[in-house]
Amino acid sequence: MKIKIGDRFIGNGEPCFIIAEAGVNHNGNVELAKKLVEVARDASADAVKFQTWITEEVLTKDVEKARYQKELTGNGESQFDMVKKLELSFDDYKGIAEFCKREGIIFLSTPNDKHSVDFLNKLGVPAFKIGSDDLTNIPFLQYVAKKGKPIIISTGMATLDEVREAYESIKNINEKIIFLHCTSNYPAVLETVNLRAIDTLRREFGTPVGYSDHTMGIDVPIVAVALGACIVEKHFTINRNLLGPDHKASIEPNELKEMVRAIKNTEKRLLEGDSPKDILSKFKYVDVMLGTGIKAPADSEKDVIPFVRKCLVAKANIRKGTVLTDNIIAIKRAGVGGLEPKHLSKIIGKKTKMDINKDEMITWDKVG
Repeated sequence: MKIKIGDRFIGNGEPCFIIAEAGVNHNGNVELAKKLVEVARDASADAVKFQTWITEEVLTKDVEKARYQKELTGNGESQFDMVKKLELSFDDYKGIAEFCKREGIIFLSTPNDKHSVDFLNKLGVPAFKIGSDDLTNIPFLQYVAKKGKPIIISTGMATLDEVREAYESIKNINEKIIFLHCTSNYPAVLETVNLRAIDTLRREFGTPVGYSDHTMGIDVPIVAVALGACIVEKHFTINRNLLGPDHKASIEPNELKEMVRAIKNTEKRLLEGDSPKDILSKFKYVDVMLGTGIKAPADSEKDVIPFVRKCLVAKANIRKGTVLTDNIIAIKRAGVGGLEPKHLSKIIGKKTKMDINKDEMITWDKVG
C-alpha cells in the first residue's frame, strides 16, 4: 500500500519520507520558527512539522507536568502555563506555512484540538500528523479522518490493542493511515526503542509504518530505515542548550544534515543489494535497539501516560441532573482518573448524579 503526501508517495519501495520535527522548539517565537524551517530545508528534509493548538482546549489549568517536563523546565509553573507560553496563533502559522512554500519544503503540523484541525485543513496541509497523546482519543481521530487526508499516527505509550482500536475506529472512514512506532520519552534510551515493533505494526495492519525518534543522536533512525521504516520523524533545534521541554532530546542543524545524508546512503546500499544485516553490523548496540518486537509501553512511558493522554471533562459548570450532550463535554489533558475519550458516546444522554465543575474529570460515578 502506498499513500501520497504532496508530490511524494509513501510506502514499500519508495524513498523514506523525512520529517524534521520543529515541534515547540520555536519557543513561541515566529522568527525562530522560520529559522527552523530554513535549517530543515538546508538539510534536505522532505517536510518540517510544528504543533498547532489552543491551550485552553487541550489542557486543564491544574494538570501536572510529566516527569521529563519537570526535569527539563523545572517545577515552578504548571503544564498549562508552560504550554501557553509556547503557543503560536493561527495567523502565525499561516505566515509560517507561506514561508515554507517559498522555501520549497512541505509544511506539516500536529493539531491538538478540533479548531486546529479545521484551521490546518483550510490552510491546505497535505496530511495530518497525530501525536501519541491522541492515539486513544477516538472521537478526535474520527474527526480528523473525515477530512479525507492521509493520517500519520504516532503510537508511543501504546499497546498493540490500543493501536488496533484506533485503526478499527477510522479505517472505514479513511484508509490512508500511516503508523509511526515511537517511544514517548524525551530523551528515550536505547533499551526502550524496540525497533522490531515496526515490523509488528506492518504485519498486523498492512499499512505503511515509520518511526518517530526521541533518542539522542542519529543512529536509531538510520537503523529504523534499514529495517524498512517508510517515514522518519526527528526533533531538531537551533541549539540544544535553549530552554524548553524538547530541546535536550533534539538534534542540531549539522546532525540533521548528517541524518538525512546517512538515511539516503542507507537506502542506496539497500538498492545496491546490501542486506539490512550488512548495514546493521556497523552499529553498536543494535541488539539493544531491536528489542522484543512486542508492541507495548516501556516502563518509563507508563509514567508519562497520565500527564499527556486526554480524558472527558466538563466544558463548563454542570448542575446535578443535567442530561449530558456533546456541547457540554470537552476532551483534555487533566490527569489521572477521567473516562477515556472512547466512552464519550456511552455517556451522552445520561444525567449527572452530582454537580461537576468546569474542567473537572467525568467519571462513571458522576453519571447514570
